[in-house]
Amino acid sequence: MHTPPTLPRRPARNLPSALAAVAAAVLIAVSPQTALAAPAPDNDPDTPVQFVPTPADTPAERAEADREALEQKLAATAIPPGPLTFGAQPLAAARSAAESAAAGASCAISQEQATALALAPVWPEVSAGSSLAPSPMTLSRYDNQSGLYDPAGRDGLFFNPGVGLWQMDSAGLGAGNTAGEAIDSVWVSDFVVPYIVNKYCTALNGGSAAPAARATAWADWNACSDGDCDTMYWRAMNTGIGSDPGVGRYGGAEPRTCEFRGSSYDCLFVDVARAQGADWWTRPGSGRSPVPHPFYVLRTASGGGTQEVRVWLAEDSGHGVDVTVTRPFGGNARDALSWTDGQGLCDTTAGRGSC
Repeated sequence: MHTPPTLPRRPARNLPSALAAVAAAVLIAVSPQTALAAPAPDNDPDTPVQFVPTPADTPAERAEADREALEQKLAATAIPPGPLTFGAQPLAAARSAAESAAAGASCAISQEQATALALAPVWPEVSAGSSLAPSPMTLSRYDNQSGLYDPAGRDGLFFNPGVGLWQMDSAGLGAGNTAGEAIDSVWVSDFVVPYIVNKYCTALNGGSAAPAARATAWADWNACSDGDCDTMYWRAMNTGIGSDPGVGRYGGAEPRTCEFRGSSYDCLFVDVARAQGADWWTRPGSGRSPVPHPFYVLRTASGGGTQEVRVWLAEDSGHGVDVTVTRPFGGNARDALSWTDGQGLCDTTAGRGSC
């Protein structure tokens, strides 16, 4: 569900033959991921950042990739001292959800406690040491399993699996929502806040002491494993949470209406250059994942199932063709994506795309 230090890359090893062939083809193509990358902030400005996919074709490779991602994430969970801040609209959404959750809770908990409890994971998850308000648009920067990359190796076509304030990840709590819903601070607050409060109350009612019950409530967020979330909880309770009017409901993403495959959908246009709040993650050198080109995201239903769809228009990616990637709800993006060239959408709000 993350500017971290650069960790030593593990030694090269023999890849399965199919993946090795793909890697060779990408290298022959002059590694397009490298071509677009900007310099890392602390490195020589003439040295590009190289985004190298981590193989994740076997259980052992998946476990190693997950371990590396967690190691980098935990290295960036500490938050500077001083007042905590949150976007004005996201904070209002969280407080509203907390009020409802507290009123219906099975244990004694106030709106203030429920708000602090629910927001405590956000700063360690997405701020990476920044004192700015967390951005609802935040895209994960520590995942780089090979299944998340465009199979053709084109730069900026990357499916970030963790999204939003609570980093809703398709491997966990985000399996049944889209990136658009994870970014929408109203939708995601209404989902996550009661979830956290309910877990807390269940643990408390089961005999856990309050600190242990809080730890149980935060167990879905790896950034809480070293106690940083409890620190954030008490900072929020003792000194309050400031409101930043410059960070809106969608953190800079823009709600649109899109026509896709002959039907009209609510969609969200996500351009990292417009991110509001802490934007450390928008810099190519800030993590081991590529920064994606601007994309659209929507929810579709077909064949008895629901899908998350992300679309890169040719005019946004510069690749000369629209590209669509689909993830079935319940599927982990790391091994469940389907990529299609030549299938775009029409942004009927802005009058752009395949209209």
